[in-house]
Amino acid sequence: MTRLVVVTGTSTDVGKTIATAALACTADGRVLVVKPAQTGIADDDPADEGDADVVARLTGCDTRTLVTLPEPLAPDTAARRAGRPLPTVAEHAAAILDLASGYDTVIVEGAGGLLVRLDHEGGTIADLAALLGAMTPVEVVIVCAAGLGTLNHTELTVGALRSRGIEPAALLIGSWPDSPGLAETCNRTDLPRGTGVPLQAVLPEGAGDLAPSAFVAAAPGWFSG
Repeated sequence: MTRLVVVTGTSTDVGKTIATAALACTADGRVLVVKPAQTGIADDDPADEGDADVVARLTGCDTRTLVTLPEPLAPDTAARRAGRPLPTVAEHAAAILDLASGYDTVIVEGAGGLLVRLDHEGGTIADLAALLGAMTPVEVVIVCAAGLGTLNHTELTVGALRSRGIEPAALLIGSWPDSPGLAETCNRTDLPRGTGVPLQAVLPEGAGDLAPSAFVAAAPGWFSG
């Protein structure tokens, strides 16, 4: 059976894409990373690098982006402003399950935070995870920040998942500073203690700037095992 992992974040810019890459290059077997909706990418500019492109560059894994939109906004907002339709969450789920054939691990990276709208009907990454989970086992991983505010944001995200009957599999800190302060040091302990969700990995700040070979070699060491 294909292992299916959904990666969400407590907000934008918490290191979700780099965490997705780290998960991809430490997963077993043939790996596919799927980005249901990528915003801030111009269709006519091949120089624009989306999240899936970053993952492919760092890991060499197969990637697929299902929808691209030009403005760096939530997918629903960006699509409305562009006058474009969006697949429903159910259509995204069907596409992901179809793509999963032939892969040992499929990792789905959400857009922004857990409740960002992926379609025009109000469907979110939480709804996508719930729908996929109704059809096949799914692990939901939450990428969170290290500094002040992360305890509140992470507990809200965990609570929103649990309210939908989804128990998060793990937390990942997406960017750990070279010189952590008191807040970061305490949060590293308090995140799993407060949420009841294990802390699976802590990624160093700047990990995405590593050369691909160095990234792949270092990634296993970021995980607690």
